[in-house]
Formats: sequence, structure tokens, C-alpha cells
Amino acid sequence: MTTEILINSGLRETRAAIVENGALQEVHIERASRRGIVGNIYKGLVTRVLPGMQAAFIDAGLERAAFLHVDDIAVTRPDSTMIGLPKIDDIRRLVNQGDNLLVQIVKDPIGTKGARLTTFLSLPSRFLVYMPRSEGVGVSARIEDEAERQRLRELVTSLPQPAQGGGYILRTAAAGATRDALRADMVYLGRLWDHVRERSVAAKPGELVHEDLPLPTRMLRDELGRDIERVLVDAAATHVQMQEFARAFMPEAVDRIELYAGQRPIFDLHGTEEEIARALGRKVELKSGGYVIIDQTESMTTVDVNTGAYVGHRNLEETIFRTNLEAAVAIARQLRLRNLGGIIIIDFIDMQDESHRRQVLEALSRSLAVDRVQTHIASLSPLGLVEMTRKRTRESLEHLLCQACPTCEGRGFVRTPETVCLEILREILRQVRQFGSRELVILAHQDVIDRLLDEEAPALSELEAENGKPIRLQVEPFYGVDQYDVVLT
Repeated sequence: MTTEILINSGLRETRAAIVENGALQEVHIERASRRGIVGNIYKGLVTRVLPGMQAAFIDAGLERAAFLHVDDIAVTRPDSTMIGLPKIDDIRRLVNQGDNLLVQIVKDPIGTKGARLTTFLSLPSRFLVYMPRSEGVGVSARIEDEAERQRLRELVTSLPQPAQGGGYILRTAAAGATRDALRADMVYLGRLWDHVRERSVAAKPGELVHEDLPLPTRMLRDELGRDIERVLVDAAATHVQMQEFARAFMPEAVDRIELYAGQRPIFDLHGTEEEIARALGRKVELKSGGYVIIDQTESMTTVDVNTGAYVGHRNLEETIFRTNLEAAVAIARQLRLRNLGGIIIIDFIDMQDESHRRQVLEALSRSLAVDRVQTHIASLSPLGLVEMTRKRTRESLEHLLCQACPTCEGRGFVRTPETVCLEILREILRQVRQFGSRELVILAHQDVIDRLLDEEAPALSELEAENGKPIRLQVEPFYGVDQYDVVLT
């Protein structure tokens, strides 16, 4: 499998795409007007403590108050080190209104919800994540070889530990890392933590203490493993910055960071721009002729699988099985591409064969295994639905690039011209019975006016005769289908 990273650096927006075998898998977007803040560290002020929710609201200088749960608060031991145990059952034993806390963003503000915070701070480098308020050495679950896991754990444990304590997590990229490379990361992270502590002392409540890397260099740190064939960048200045970062932290990868000099926009490669546009639609076509419908709501995402034009070659059960298998792979890709998180309900086509159900679930699990975001799949529910979760840390692609339709207000549908006409007729009766006027003027969409002049003309004439007042119709070109006004003159 060949994997590339494409970096499109503009004046107001930077985009990164991960492309595997010519197919777009992930899109990351960072705009100057609204940079992601996950990983940023702030000096926060406790503004409200809610014992009933075992949580506190924190003023971190953001647009909305941020949320801190008791489980995300490090506990101070007598020796002044910070750990997560023992579990505290009353948040008021840990924080009070007016306290200052050093907090880190673990989830961007999403919709109407504020950011999610933790006091278990973490500072990532290429191979390690340093956790100054935790203990021990952990290894990424994606490093599956037990001998390699043990080697890495022993290496980190044998190296000089920071005087201030803390723990480490070995990232997936650490597989095969040398002792010197790990030592360099530990020295860098120690210096970075010293810098954060110094800034936190001088900072005022609500001030930013440490900001995560910008998107281009963050992609190098988090994604540039051995399986990445090359990184293409379309801006010379960004290319220089990325190469400087690579020389300092991953010198063996410098040659893989290339400046794109093609005439076509970089996101035209592999049809990336078209794939992003398609990812904003509800319907995902399958090669077999089937299709998947994806609907995103505030609390969950629903996915419906349909056979569509696919009729199969043998029998109905085989047709359904093949469609579901193809859909399982497509759904896993769409979850990554659209960055869908939270509760996800998948309605596969009903299968009678138990082995078919098992194979479809296995195909979904295998396809999700490459997803860096944490996912959990439950078994089939009694209704034949697959229930799963995907960790949500930032806005979905749809919420980032789109807004609710002003006409339908996000419902996804509008009232028909017939419905609007009947509402207008009722509104005319209401108006003439309450207020006196010489005539009435109906302002509405062209389709509504056309129907009033055609199918609803007899009813309109009857109202004119009954009330003795003329009714004039006027098209408003900027009105939606279900917008209208009844004006008395």
C-alpha cells in the first residue's frame, strides 16, 4: 500500500489530506479564523463547581466556558506529585470556585458545547508522549509485537528520568526507534515542560500557556511513519518550515518532503477536491450499484445500507451479503473522511445467515483498524443494528465546512407549495377577521404564487367574494418556498 500526504497551504486556510492507494482517507483543515485548540494548555479559572454533575466550568479565555470532569483532575499526593488515584467522589475536595488550574484541551468546542478539559497534561514528540502528572511507561496498542513492546519499555525506563517525575507513552512511530532517538525525545520534552511551567507561573487566568504545532508540522509529527511514501507541499515557505522541523526531529524523513511544482492544484491529484465535495453529501455510491445513506445529527450518526441497483448473480441472501461487505469497508472510510464521532448506528441489510453477519462485522473491524481515532464496535442489536462509537475530538467535516440551510433551518426539507398555499388561505381568514383593510397583498415564492393562480384560484376567488376585499399576489424572488407574508393595505 502506498500512502501520501498532500499539504495545501493557502493564505487563510491550510488543508492536509492522507491518500492511500490513490483514495482519499482523511482530511484535516485549519483556518486562520478558527484554529483547532486540542492540545493547547491554558491557565484556567474555576468559575462554577457543579457537585451534582461532579464537574466544573473553567474560564480558559475561550468563547464559551470549558468543561472539566472530576475524573480528569489530577490528585496531589503528600509528596506533591500528581496522580489519578485514588478516585475522588466529591469534586469539591479538589477544586473550588476561584481556583487557578493549568488545563489542556482534549476536545474542541463542538456545536453548542464548550471545550473538554483535563489537568492530566500531555506533551507529544515524535516517538513519545510525556505526561508530567502521571506515572509509568505505556506502549501504543498499535505496536503488536510483544518483544518490541518490551524492548521499548525497557529502553525508556533505563534512560535518565526527569527530576520532576512523570510518565511516558511510546507512540506507534516509536517501533524500531533507537536508544539515542528516544533519549533525544526525552531531553526535548523535559525542556518543553520546563518552559510550560515557567510560562504558567507568569500567565494570568484565561491566557494561553502552550500552543500545539500548526497543521503542516503536526502532520509530520503525528502521521509521518515509515509507511508514508512522500509528503507533497504546494507552498515554498511551508515546505521550508516542514523541512527544518524534519531536520531537527526526523532527519531520515527530510528527503520525503517534496515541493509540489505541478500546474494543477495539488488537491486535484487523485480527485481529492471531488472526494471532499462528495463527502458532504448524504449518499455514498457503492461500486456494485448499492449505496449508503449517512445522516448526522447532534447526538448520533445513522448509516443505512441499501442494495439499490445491485441484483446479484445467485440469490437474494448472497446479494445482501456482498452489498453489506462492500458497505462495511466504505463506511469505515467515510467515518474517517468525514471525521464522524460519537454514537454511530449502522443499519446493514438484514442477513439470515449467522456466518454472513459475523463476516460483515469482521470486515468492519478490519477496516476500522487503520483508524487512528479510537473506535468501539458492539455486536448486532436485537433489531439487527450495529452500534458503535468513535471518539470525537474535533468538528466533523460537515460542521466545519457547512452551516444549516437558512430556508429549512437544518431540517433537510421544506413545506410543499400546496401546504404553504393552504396556510396562506387560513392566514387571510385570520387577518380579515381581526383587522380592517382595503385590500390584501400576498408576498410569496414563485411556485406558491403559481399554485394560487392555478389549483387554488377557486378558493382564492371565494375568499375575495366572501370578505369583499381584493387579494393581490406578488412574487418575492428572495423568498424560500415556505416563506410568505400577508400584508394589509
